[in-house]
Amino acid sequence: MELSLRAGVRAGDPDAFRMLFDESARAVYNLGFRLTANWSAAEEVVSLTFLEAWRLRDRIEPEGGSLRPWLLGIAVNVTRNLARASRRHEAAMSRLPPPPPVPDFADELAGRMDDSAQLRETMNALATLRRGERELIALCVWSELDYAMAARALGVPVGTVRSRLSRARGKLRKLVPAADPDDREPAVGQEQVEGGREHAARPMQEETDERR
Repeated sequence: MELSLRAGVRAGDPDAFRMLFDESARAVYNLGFRLTANWSAAEEVVSLTFLEAWRLRDRIEPEGGSLRPWLLGIAVNVTRNLARASRRHEAAMSRLPPPPPVPDFADELAGRMDDSAQLRETMNALATLRRGERELIALCVWSELDYAMAARALGVPVGTVRSRLSRARGKLRKLVPAADPDDREPAVGQEQVEGGREHAARPMQEETDERR
């Protein structure tokens, strides 16, 4: 089934791409929200990720496992681009006169979530991490990629993934004890990659993660 879906998406089959969207849109959305802490931005991440996936479909390897890691790798790059665009926009807006006040419904939406206070505390703690550390928390802890798949997603060595993730987890434990859900870590035995490095030009490839 995975092989058939991979071949269909790679060939540009609309039905295969629709199936890929149905299977992976929620994972892409969750990753987008974890990295941006913004519902609207997360929706934009989903749209741009699948547009980019369609554009890059011919770069998919003919064989491999689930396409979800490939999509999450694209989503990470999309999020980076959105962040850069947002900074440029904010810089431009700062040069304009301040706009009149408008109602902010963010608190009302956050109030609908369970543990909203803890979420805010966690996101504040995440904001103190380096970008690479935040991305690894989102990929390995929340999106449940193992070390090897996260390495493919970000185009870095597996050893870099391990050291960055360990450093990030240590920082979060000091700031927010509950920020590292269930103290999860990618499963031992799945983290090694032949040659020590795997690249992902925007894509990647993965599996799942187990509780320690």
